[in-house]
Amino acid sequence: MSVTDIAFEAQAAEAVPEQAIEGRSQLQLTWRRLRHDRMAIASVVVILVMAVLALLAPLFASLTGHGVDQPFTNTGLTADGIPVPPGTNGFILGSDYIGRDLLIRILYGARLSLFVGITTTLIATVAGVTIGLVAGYFGGWVDSVLARFIDAVLAFPVVVLALALAAVFGASLPIVLGVISFFSWAGISRIVRGQTLSLKEKEYIEAARSLGAAPLRIMFVDILPNLIGPVLVLATLYIPNAIVFEATLSFLGIGIPAPTADWGSILSEAQNYYQVSWWYVVFPAAALLVTTLAFNLLGDGIRDALDPRTERLFAAGRKSRRRRRREGPAIALAAPAGGSEA
Repeated sequence: MSVTDIAFEAQAAEAVPEQAIEGRSQLQLTWRRLRHDRMAIASVVVILVMAVLALLAPLFASLTGHGVDQPFTNTGLTADGIPVPPGTNGFILGSDYIGRDLLIRILYGARLSLFVGITTTLIATVAGVTIGLVAGYFGGWVDSVLARFIDAVLAFPVVVLALALAAVFGASLPIVLGVISFFSWAGISRIVRGQTLSLKEKEYIEAARSLGAAPLRIMFVDILPNLIGPVLVLATLYIPNAIVFEATLSFLGIGIPAPTADWGSILSEAQNYYQVSWWYVVFPAAALLVTTLAFNLLGDGIRDALDPRTERLFAAGRKSRRRRRREGPAIALAAPAGGSEA
């Protein structure tokens, strides 16, 4: 082999690591960690499946011939007036107390629950981030006034306000959206305020301020991008809270009015039939549980992807416990042998 060939191979060997080493942004690193989280990916799949089923609810109603509010007293009820079980007379998940198709009502309930959860979370996120940025950046009396207002909102009994509004204006979707949005932004605002108080003292913020940048530009261009991670995690966790709260209000009769299909109202109607019609409770409760659990697990996955130190600590703890379990029997077996030699 000539000297030229050796030099060429050396240059190629040095070029390979340089090409292999590629810089990645924080977003790329987060996505890489997230896509390797099986639980988070499974949660995304469950959420997408639920969203697709909710969007296709009218198609399922058309295919089965069962309208969402259409009772079938002849085929949907037994001779004793009890809901028919799953698989009877074309009712895949059974029927409810007046013979309506339970599957169709659950799918339409998913449309309403996802709409309420996502809409209220968007409203609360925009309001919470804006108020938190203003309070944390300006400080002084502005921070004092807004911080006390946040504390008052967090301390106010939500159900009492929902009951009062329902009594005055009647139960309706706008009331539910307003109540959930009003009491959701405060938690996000408190987190954003605390982060803003810390970030506004950083050197790059001082540099932007010295260059004459306007407060709005500093808040929404320099500070806000550093808050996207925590805000995204909070928003993902607030969606299931909104879904559960909406179902709770409907269960208590102060949420979505009848006959609108809603998971909370379905469970409320099933109270008198759960002993003879188990499906009437199990299927809507399972839909509510699976949806909220998927959003919570996705939020945990996003949190771990943004800050992998938490997951590393848990992984180190699990590895340490497994090592102790493996070493425990070996130490127990070795102890008598050492005693006999002594």
